[in-house]
Parts: sequence; C-alpha cells; structure tokens
Amino acid sequence: MSAFRVARLALRARPASIARPLQRRGYADVASDKIKLSLALPHQAIYKSHDVVQVNIPAETGEMGVLANHVPSIEQLKPGLIEIIEESGGNKQFYLSGGFAVVQPGSQLSINAVEAYPLEDFSAEAVRNQLAEAQKVASGSGSEQDIAEAKIEIEVLEGLQAALK
Repeated sequence: MSAFRVARLALRARPASIARPLQRRGYADVASDKIKLSLALPHQAIYKSHDVVQVNIPAETGEMGVLANHVPSIEQLKPGLIEIIEESGGNKQFYLSGGFAVVQPGSQLSINAVEAYPLEDFSAEAVRNQLAEAQKVASGSGSEQDIAEAKIEIEVLEGLQAALK
C-alpha cells in the first residue's frame, strides 16, 4: 500500500471533533508588511533581512515575484538572477546556479543555493570568453561527459550574460 493511500485513510479515520477545515489561499495580496528573507549557501548566509518588499526569483516554472503574504510554496530555481527590492528603495541582485525557494506562512522566504554571487562581481567580457570556449567544447568531438558538462556551462553562462545586459 502506498504511503499516500495510508495517509488518506488516516485522514478519513480521525474524529470529526479534531478535523479542521483546510485553509485555501488565492494569489498573493499586496500587503503593507514586509518579507523576512534568508538567502543561504551551504557554508554561509549571504543575505538576511526583515525589510524586503519584493523578491524576484528564477523558478523552473517561470520568473516569479514574491510579495508579503504570498501563497506558501516550494519552487525549484534554475540558474538566474535574484532581485531583492528593499523597503529603503535599494536593490540587491545575486546570480545563482540553482537551488530552492521556500515561501512559508508569515511572509518568510528562504532561498537555498549551492552558489550565489553579487551580480557586480562578474565581468561581461570574461563571461563572453567562457561562453565561447564552452560552445566549442559542446560542438566538438570530446567525451560524452565533457559535452554534457559544456552544455550545463552554456546554460548557466547564457543566463548570466542576459543578466549582465
């Protein structure tokens, strides 16, 4: 018997006195309160704030803006740009190689990534040069592993190049 089937049976079996109606949410409402944001790598937290107005993330399902009181969700992130809009009007931009974003009740957003760097740390010329090298490897006659790695590198570098424009 599958785990979900067991869980469904257990849900039906609980007494009605403890049954709570499921809360449903629609799209996020524009709210006056702020997002509590944590952007973390395995070895350090690179951004933490309680006064963020909006965070734009590169979700696998498409670009996504997160506001306060957003619907709770878990999103897989593709390589791309995270834009943080602060209450003070400032913007912070980080480029990450992928990861996960977890939107929790109470306007909490946790972004976990393996690699993330401030956008201003990148050189457009260096990215162009690396992209050209990766494209040569991907179209060459190297090993399957080299070609696969080059294709991943191309995906990341193309996204970074677009973010730098």
